[in-house]
Amino acid sequence: MAFSVRRGGAVCAVMVLVAVSGCGESGPTAAEAGETLKNHITELMEERHALDVRITDSGGRDISCGEGKAKRTFAATGRDPASQRKGDSLNDLLLGALSRVAPYRIVEDHGDAPIKLANDKYKTILILESPGSGQYAVRGETECLRAS
Repeated sequence: MAFSVRRGGAVCAVMVLVAVSGCGESGPTAAEAGETLKNHITELMEERHALDVRITDSGGRDISCGEGKAKRTFAATGRDPASQRKGDSLNDLLLGALSRVAPYRIVEDHGDAPIKLANDKYKTILILESPGSGQYAVRGETECLRAS
């Protein structure tokens, strides 16, 4: 009898572990990914030693994607000391500095257009869209994730 009680307890313990691990989704929430996005963009501006950095979209709120999912946004601009640099050159400089911040892969790059990048681990997307005249511009968003 003692054998079946222990066996029954072990089966219950395994069932509880399976049930608990199956309930939660893996990966960050929209709020967690939003905080990572904010950190990546501000660190990127620091890596480029951008001057007069301004937050143009502070994010901080869930934007509904439907079905209990949401995304977050964040954006910043800054100034390069060389005011004659064109947008494409500034985006290239940002791209080079980004490798010191976090690993992003290029999703879209059509030359003179914004560069779109993604980080699969953190579920974040960056768009390097510097307009030129020495002005850096970076905006980002998270993927649609569990609402915070």
